[in-house]
This record gives sequence, structure tokens and C-alpha cells, in this order.
Amino acid sequence: MKLFDGAEALELQMQGFGGMQSIVHPLLLWGADGITLVDTGFPGQQPAIEEALGRHQLRLADIDRIILTHQDVDHIGNLPGIVAAAQPVVLAHQADIPYIDGTLPLIKMQGMAERMPEEMRERMRPLLEHPPAAPVDRALTDGELLPLYGGIQVIHTPGHTPGHLCLYFPQEKVLIAGDALRVVDGQLEGPAPQATPDMPLALQSLRKLPTDVERILCYHGGLFGPGAHRRLSEILESA
Repeated sequence: MKLFDGAEALELQMQGFGGMQSIVHPLLLWGADGITLVDTGFPGQQPAIEEALGRHQLRLADIDRIILTHQDVDHIGNLPGIVAAAQPVVLAHQADIPYIDGTLPLIKMQGMAERMPEEMRERMRPLLEHPPAAPVDRALTDGELLPLYGGIQVIHTPGHTPGHLCLYFPQEKVLIAGDALRVVDGQLEGPAPQATPDMPLALQSLRKLPTDVERILCYHGGLFGPGAHRRLSEILESA
């Protein structure tokens, strides 16, 4: 799914916890500033990422950097494999780095395990006991403007996780929302309550998002817009 020149939202089939089928949307960026992947999918989706790269005559080894919106396993799932293949620079918010690099256990993993049926918990035990982890090279800060692809504004939006980030492309008026927002049955909605430990903080974080955004890419649900700012205003009013 093309967002703008040099930007494609990948569509990766995922079977996650609970056996639920869904599609997740990492972002692939390419051009004069190199190759960037925003989030890495659920464990086991690396071949699908390689296939997507191949459509642009790119290889996994060509990835220059990975930006992680947050620590959840469906976002860092293929980080170790891509790091091994490409040695990219990995960027994330400081508050989530200890979980991404394996210093601390992923915040939501134990709760997910407790909600699983016993049969599924046994099947997922290798992932539960050894979640993906890899070093992070640089911490991103709230309000930072990355000098890439015409400028990427970093927005710290905690609540879903302590270090959750959104990324805004001001020239394109496109927001990469991670899990701060989602699209459900074609409508933009707030974060999923069952996966958001601090919902009041997550909703407060939405007030930091740009008011002129036209299109929003949600990791779960895909693209919403144009005119996304109007629906975002409605969400904030109801919150």
C-alpha cells in the first residue's frame, strides 16, 4: 500500500496470541536517505518482509535503520533476524529500550500468557520464555525531528507502553500511529483497551498529535483518511 513516493505500508498476515488472524502494517521507506523499516512484524514474518523488499529490488541486507514504535512482540518480532542480516541502526524511545534489548521482560507477555488456553500456552512456550531481543543503538526523544525523507517528527505517546512513539511526516501530513490508534471496520478508533495498560495516559497522549494530519497509518487496521484530523478531533472530544 503506497503512502507517498518512497513509502509503502506493508501488509503482513499475522496469527497472534489467541490464534486470531490479522494484518499488521510495518512501514518501508527508501530513497536518498537509505532504507528504513518502521517496526518488524510478528515472529515468523521475516520471509514476507523479504518478499516485500524484493518488489522494490531491495534485500534484507540493504536495511540501514529500524525505527521501533514500541516494545510489543508483534512490533519487534523479527528484529533479531534483521539485525543479524543487515546490521542496521536501531532506534526507539528510552523508556522501552530495556524491554527491547532483553534487560527487562516485555511488559505484556506474562499477562498474555495467563489469558491463553493451556494448549496454546504450551505451543507458544518458546516465544514466551525467549521473546525476541536485540540491542538498540540510539534513543529517540519527544519532539525530535529526524533529518530523513523530508523530515520525521518524533512524538512520544505513552500509555500503550511507556515508550510508545508516533512518527509524523509534515510534508505529507501522514502520521504513523503504531498502536496509539487503530482502524476498526473502516473507522478510526483509540487504542485497544485490552492491550493498553494505562488507557487514561494513552488517551491524553493523543492530544499531542498534529491537528493538520490528513492520513493515519495504524499498525492494526491500516490507512485512514484523507481528513483524518476530523475523526481524531471526535475521538479527543469523546475522551
